[in-house]
Amino acid sequence: MKDSEWIADLVRHGLIAKSFVPPKPLRELRELLRYRRKLVESQAAERNRLLKLLETANIKLASVASDVFGVSGRAMLRALIAGEASPQAMADLAKGQLRRKRADLILALDGRPEEHHRFLLAMQLRRLEAIEADIAALDLRIGERLEPYSAPHALLMQIPGVDWVVAAVIIAEIGVDMSVFVSAYHLSAWAGVCPGNHESAGRQKSGRARKGNIHLRTILVSAAISASRTKGSYLKDKFHRLKARRGGLRAALAIAHKILVSAYHMLAKTLPYRDLGEAYLDQIGQTRTVANLKRRLERLGYRVILEPNAQPA
Repeated sequence: MKDSEWIADLVRHGLIAKSFVPPKPLRELRELLRYRRKLVESQAAERNRLLKLLETANIKLASVASDVFGVSGRAMLRALIAGEASPQAMADLAKGQLRRKRADLILALDGRPEEHHRFLLAMQLRRLEAIEADIAALDLRIGERLEPYSAPHALLMQIPGVDWVVAAVIIAEIGVDMSVFVSAYHLSAWAGVCPGNHESAGRQKSGRARKGNIHLRTILVSAAISASRTKGSYLKDKFHRLKARRGGLRAALAIAHKILVSAYHMLAKTLPYRDLGEAYLDQIGQTRTVANLKRRLERLGYRVILEPNAQPA
């Protein structure tokens, strides 16, 4: 009770910072995107259940086809549900490059599916298609809600690893007015993508990342993993350097922090993204090495003059 009275007294004197509450259009966009995330998670869970059911019927389709739920895979699944096609006939339904693996497909489709498996496969495939239809309807609705924010949305998509969904989530979660945050580092702390600061009695106890906006944090980490596969980018080089020293998860969180800081400055100043390049860290390393060696020689009493070698003709 005393704590409540003290907090109320601080509020009356304006000594507690206001919470960030986005305007109504952004709140509606946020609800759409958060529900879309739930549907995508349900879609992934339903796909895993279907693949597990195929394994119980001794059908190894996933070991041959890279995408079981593509055009060829779905045609084979429907033929399997019908129960009238042989493994050779189902393998003939393959399209594109998958036709080259016909012999492997025949072996993978030669299982022991029973009526029980066909019943569950039909139900799971219907649920999967219903979820996909709902996601498509949500995408259309999200696209309509994003029209007033088309300029910042296109701006954020310049960042490596940021697609239209990630850019939409960033806009929905933090808005486009960066004046509500004191700085980029306050925004990073609010989102939970920076190290924590747990200090007591002058001792640093834990640097574990603090809890923040779980929706923004998870989408930024997934964008960081995508950025680590973007060729020729600074974020890719930085990710692999951090991964070698600190591990993949910490490296992904660090790159997520960099993506959010870049998004903050791009939205605050309406600036395009400028990639530093894959060789940026090598150039910094070379400059630091030269400066350190020069400083050590000067401490020993030498006067050092640095001259680059003449470039060959």
